[in-house]
Amino acid sequence: MKIFTTILFVLAVALIVFNITQLDYSNLLEQDSVIALIGIVASFCAILILLIFRMSKSIEDKLKD
Repeated sequence: MKIFTTILFVLAVALIVFNITQLDYSNLLEQDSVIALIGIVASFCAILILLIFRMSKSIEDKLKD
């Protein structure tokens, strides 16, 4: 499960980097830039959820021992 979450974490970081390259800094609230901003926020949410999941798994493992 740790490998799976690590792969998802790397994919989310790659999506953030890709979406940053798609931003038009002169018009951040225009058509394509808004889509890129939504992708960046969604990727940050995915990273946060993965970190919470990983922490809950480590707490669960400590409680079992």
